[in-house]
Amino acid sequence: MSAAFDISAAFTQLRDLMQGYPRAAMFQLAEEGYDSPFEQLISCMISIRTYDEVSLPVSRQLFARAKTPQAMSELSVAEIESLIKRSTYAERKAQQIWAIAKDIVDNHSGELPCDVNVLLGFKGVGPKCAHLTLGIACQQPFISVDVHVHRVMNRWGYVETKKPKKPPRP
Repeated sequence: MSAAFDISAAFTQLRDLMQGYPRAAMFQLAEEGYDSPFEQLISCMISIRTYDEVSLPVSRQLFARAKTPQAMSELSVAEIESLIKRSTYAERKAQQIWAIAKDIVDNHSGELPCDVNVLLGFKGVGPKCAHLTLGIACQQPFISVDVHVHRVMNRWGYVETKKPKKPPRP
């Protein structure tokens, strides 16, 4: 019979092991002051399929030009694409970022609400970015769990499921 899994001990070991590694991009950006829901959401979108070593400077470069939905919506899609061109799928992301900024200006008085349904309603935003935004920028009890985290939890024996449960879409 195997010993029961101790999640507290696992997290203590993980914290100790991770001391020598850089902070994850979203947390690093928040520490640098890019902590609004809009900045966190856009940074997360930039990070999709893009290494942190690229997404961090790309996010900083974009926010040097436009940190708010209003300022972002005043850029052209081509300008946004030029600023984020080092990220993967920059053309598609630029269109989505501009559309989100415009929607926030037009429908939310220029402020991105901390509402999971609003976030998931934007094209290009899935549970990962919605939950990271809500957890980091909005201080809500959300975590981002993807298939990789799910696999680790299964290997540790903490859960025994074949697939992570998908959250409902609005």
